Amino acid sequence: MGTDDAATCRTVFCTLLLLTLSCDCLAADLDLAKTAVLEVNTSWVVARKIPQTLFGLFFEEINHAGAGGIWAELVSNRGFEAGGLNTPSNIDPWSIIGDESSIYVQTERASCFSKNIIALRMEVHCDECPAGSVGIYNPGFWGMNIEEGKTYNLVMYIRSMEPVELTASLTCFDGLQNIASADIVDNNVSDWRKIELQLFARGTCRTSRFELTTSKRGVIWIDQVSLMPSDTYKGHGFRKELIHMLMDLRPQFLRFPGGCFVEGDWLRNAFRWRETIGPWEERPGHYGDVWKYWTDDGLGYYEFLQLAEDLGAEPIWVFNAGISHNDEVDTTTLAPFVEDVLNSIEFARGSSESTWGSIRAAMGHSERFPLKYVAIGNEDCDKQLYQGNYLMFYNAIREAYPDIQIISNCDGSSKPLHHPADLYDFHVYSNATFIFLMKDKFTRTSRKGPKVFVSEYAVNDAMDAGNGSLLASLAEAAFLIGLEKNSDIVHMASYAPLFINDNDRSWNPDAIVFNSWQQYGTPSYWMQTFFRESSGSVIHPVRIASSYSSSLAASAITWKDNEDMFLRIKIVNFGSHAVNLTISATGLQAGVDTARSTVTVLTSSDLLDENSFSDPNKVVPVRSGLPGAAEKMQALLVPYSLTSFDLALDQYGGLVAEM
Repeated sequence: MGTDDAATCRTVFCTLLLLTLSCDCLAADLDLAKTAVLEVNTSWVVARKIPQTLFGLFFEEINHAGAGGIWAELVSNRGFEAGGLNTPSNIDPWSIIGDESSIYVQTERASCFSKNIIALRMEVHCDECPAGSVGIYNPGFWGMNIEEGKTYNLVMYIRSMEPVELTASLTCFDGLQNIASADIVDNNVSDWRKIELQLFARGTCRTSRFELTTSKRGVIWIDQVSLMPSDTYKGHGFRKELIHMLMDLRPQFLRFPGGCFVEGDWLRNAFRWRETIGPWEERPGHYGDVWKYWTDDGLGYYEFLQLAEDLGAEPIWVFNAGISHNDEVDTTTLAPFVEDVLNSIEFARGSSESTWGSIRAAMGHSERFPLKYVAIGNEDCDKQLYQGNYLMFYNAIREAYPDIQIISNCDGSSKPLHHPADLYDFHVYSNATFIFLMKDKFTRTSRKGPKVFVSEYAVNDAMDAGNGSLLASLAEAAFLIGLEKNSDIVHMASYAPLFINDNDRSWNPDAIVFNSWQQYGTPSYWMQTFFRESSGSVIHPVRIASSYSSSLAASAITWKDNEDMFLRIKIVNFGSHAVNLTISATGLQAGVDTARSTVTVLTSSDLLDENSFSDPNKVVPVRSGLPGAAEKMQALLVPYSLTSFDLALDQYGGLVAEM
């Protein structure tokens, strides 16, 4: 190998490491590299505490994020209500097993549940049925993930004038491979009978279906069929692997349940919290007409509060302001809506002896949920009646619950609001360049008045983002760096949307992609891991000196992990050139422990690289040691990258110890 080859090899090696501190192949081998100096003032005199709530999550029922997603219910349309109240109605995705000469099914208004009056009537005509039995099956949400060795809890209701002989089974998608089964034999079902049993899986099939079959002539009514894995997160009904991905982001709040899902295209299809609490069998469910699918509302208001608690996050309840996309409730007739919202707050915060708090307690949560934030509507500021409706809600909530922080839909970043608020909501979706430049947006915002809640942000331009690209994540990282630096006015921020079922791509991109059994994070998900220690940390002033500074964004925080303290310097290189970077930290009141210091880099070989089920780790952070860590050090930033330098501090003063 010649001298030139060796030099090239060293350059490639340094680039692969994404960092060089003492390597002699920096500027000499990268003729096109730019230079920059990043000065960090770590003096506590100029440092500022970041709000504890800065980064969190926004959950919307979109892309089957809940139904068929984080909510682990395997049966779709479990109560046969999705087809509407006029019978006979469509029972999709249920289908029959056998031919129409052997079995006939139709919906009837025959249920024992007054809020869910629809039930399925199954009439079996054969004594010696084809292939041994006939019945119905449900494929769930694009196939049920059934895994060997696990148990699945089945609950359903049946009625018949004669003794029943049924078999409940889990089979692979074609019905040929039986994975689990249990017999149901009951001689006394003339009144509705609740059936509860467990199905133990003897095999694995990622696209299974639930079957209910019989070979006995007769009529059976069936209703409210639920099948849940026995190993949901804390037994609360959530899909564990998706919960773990959320927990890895260390969210400080959870905004729910939308989004446009809260509004509805029409008010009749808006989210109604009262219809999503209590026993699941008595929840009527509703059609989400914005995102065009039915939800049984097993994931309801109570479950969202429980999810926030499980995540250790502050719940943020977004309620309907009497406004949908197409109709509005006049302010003069809004009183029932206002009363309903006050009741929802009592449900969360009231004592177990209160009217609505007692319902919460009966559901298994006697302790109050710490609901401190509510948002009045979603993206409704330009609606004709929003201002009047907002004030009706605001005044009633402020009087009854003066400590609750109230969030307005109106953007106060450029001009003052026309009404009181504790925070105002700010949404931004655009191309990558626009989002990158938004890093300076709140530098110019007035520090007077309400704080900012950036509850929805993302690069969503199809050319830039695709299904979730490196380019999108870098622009978003620069934007978040700007939010950190302006966290005296910006108190909360969350990416949107959070989840997408790969079978229902209504909105691209999203942070987490899943199907019935797999999941992965997009680059935008992994980008957020760089900011999970920011909430509640201390931010320091930084200054970039470079002719290339328009392509860079940087911040510095001091954060604490148990008893260890770190100075984290994050920098986005949004340009096509490598950068020879000099980092200079002044005023540091502690030594740097090189052995515990690390560098983490998010980049890839192509700007538009994405993760996928076949290659879920194509664009993920790479962490390595930082042997040259010091108050002043040299580093190489590769083109189009997000880099985080974590300098472990040997000791720290009393002020830092109080973090």
